[in-house]
Amino acid sequence: MGLLGELLLLPAAPLRGTAWVLRQVVAEAERQYYDPAAVQRELSRLNELLEAGEIDEEEFDRREDELLDRLEKGPRQT
Repeated sequence: MGLLGELLLLPAAPLRGTAWVLRQVVAEAERQYYDPAAVQRELSRLNELLEAGEIDEEEFDRREDELLDRLEKGPRQT
């Protein structure tokens, strides 16, 4: 793209910058969401809740399945 193209696209620069920042935020959020260590901590906490009687077996199983699905899927690849 030449100089003229860059000049024409200059007004859109804040939008392009905002889009880039949003992509970075989403990528970091996904990295943290699918992080195996974070999922393991949540599984441990879930087990503690079950042992303390704060949740029942059904709730434990449902939430455990969700956490294990996160481990299997991992972050989406773009």
